[in-house]
Amino acid sequence: MECRTTTLDHPDARVLIAALQQEYVRRYGGDDATPTDVSEFVAPRGTFIVGYLDGTAVACGGWRAHEPGPEFAEGDAEIKRMYVVPVVRGRGLSRLLLVELERRAVAAGRRRLVLETGIRQPEAIGLYRASGYSEIPQFGVYRCDPRSRCFGKLLAVAAQPAR
Repeated sequence: MECRTTTLDHPDARVLIAALQQEYVRRYGGDDATPTDVSEFVAPRGTFIVGYLDGTAVACGGWRAHEPGPEFAEGDAEIKRMYVVPVVRGRGLSRLLLVELERRAVAAGRRRLVLETGIRQPEAIGLYRASGYSEIPQFGVYRCDPRSRCFGKLLAVAAQPAR
């Protein structure tokens, strides 16, 4: 899979995100209500990736930095809009996408990735747990939703050279 940096509003990203929102409708009865803005997923404070197989957009995901506060620590970034189209699931593409998001977060100086998913997405929960993510206190729009689960992972940030 070729991972290309795009914007959240790139035509291929919009198609994949619309399909993802339909997945949420099917599983939960409605779209993901978490507010997102195109500008949040632009370097150096974020990134968005679309994955292509043979020129066809088949996966997407991004991360956005958060300021320290009650829910987030210094260096935190949140993964959003992870999605792989159903016809290519089971081929390890979500893991490849997640590894690429982690790599880019480390390169941008992020220390921890956090995310929110739900109990009706057991394959996502399995991916995150298998990739070293641990359950953390709930945050964001769904912090009080009993179907929500939040995960975090400390990143192996490269040592900075002494000055």
